[in-house]
Amino acid sequence: MIYELSQRFYFEAAHSLEREIDAEGSRRIHGHTYHAQVFVRGLPDPRTNMIVDLGRLNQMIVSVRDQLDHRFLDEVSGLGVPTLENLCVFIYNKLRPAIPQLIRVAIERPASGDRCDYIAATEVAA
Repeated sequence: MIYELSQRFYFEAAHSLEREIDAEGSRRIHGHTYHAQVFVRGLPDPRTNMIVDLGRLNQMIVSVRDQLDHRFLDEVSGLGVPTLENLCVFIYNKLRPAIPQLIRVAIERPASGDRCDYIAATEVAA
């Protein structure tokens, strides 16, 4: 039996963007509340009956969250342009080496209704 677990976390951050629409407003430094969710999938370990130790997953999430929370995203090393897409990939790349069961990362900005999901290539091919 395959299981899927997810864990949510939140962070506040500022950024600026170069966009065609609302160019002036986007170039100005502005902030958002981001809601992130990471998804893991797999078979339970026969010894622990867990697909992943949620304590370990939470520990890894806190480490990534600390790199983003109350930061100016334009200056976060390895993020690139601070788009929802790049935030998903950044979080995925930070977690995946320690959490091989990671299959998806979602980022939302609820105030604006925006959401992006990054789905691991192995899941797309499956």
